[in-house]
Amino acid sequence: MRSVLAALALALALSACTGEDPGGDEAPGGPSASSSETAPTAKRPRAPRQGACYRLRLDDALSPTTTRKPVPCRRRHTAQTFHVGRLDLKQRGRTRRVDAPAVQRQPARRCPARLPGFLSGSRDQLRLSMLTAVWFTPTLPDAEAGARWFRCDVVVLGRGGALVPLRIGLRGALADPDLRERFAMCATAAPGTKGFRRVPCGQRHSWRAVQTVDLPGRRYPPAPQMTARMDAPCTAAAQEYADDPLDYTWAEERPTRSQWRAGQHYGTCWVPQN
Repeated sequence: MRSVLAALALALALSACTGEDPGGDEAPGGPSASSSETAPTAKRPRAPRQGACYRLRLDDALSPTTTRKPVPCRRRHTAQTFHVGRLDLKQRGRTRRVDAPAVQRQPARRCPARLPGFLSGSRDQLRLSMLTAVWFTPTLPDAEAGARWFRCDVVVLGRGGALVPLRIGLRGALADPDLRERFAMCATAAPGTKGFRRVPCGQRHSWRAVQTVDLPGRRYPPAPQMTARMDAPCTAAAQEYADDPLDYTWAEERPTRSQWRAGQHYGTCWVPQN
């Protein structure tokens, strides 16, 4: 729908710039347009600005394109642009469309890789937070007009997947103990139970993610193999977190097959929190 509306807006803009004079204001017998003159061409759309903030909804964040306008970061917003890169449309000697899978994979690789640096945190700190990257590319009409950018935004996921509203910028958030705690990954119930919902630790919760465990191999591992791999690290993390290292509880969360295919090759250790 956004692409259709953008195409309509671009078509209207171009029709207004053809140089024709529908009002007939030229005096009779006046000079006519020279054959050497050409109609103005559309300007290349501006690239997004790094550091800009936006008021996005969840459906916006899941879309490959967005036409939302930036808002001041001191006002209510849900996303901040942490990187603007350039798309390479030339693939194996061919010029691809901006919506081609090979082109869309470029921001899908680069945006998550750049997020820890923007947040001033480690990979594990990011995994144990509700901060995540989303990305956008130009609409097809904007790409045809010369746009070659891609935009990486950071958002905070809240209850039910809703985006958490903010009034601050997120640069360096994981280096700030208060913000790191506020946006850490917690849950409303134990993993695998009906009431399990991930939430930022700044919201009401009863469980907390305390450790991630890398799972080796390219193929999706059997459940017993993942459990055996996670047992020792999860036990150690639970003992460290507990008031009494002899009295502790923990639960594992293994990646699903779809998560594994999407690149999540690690499990998460959870502990109850009063």
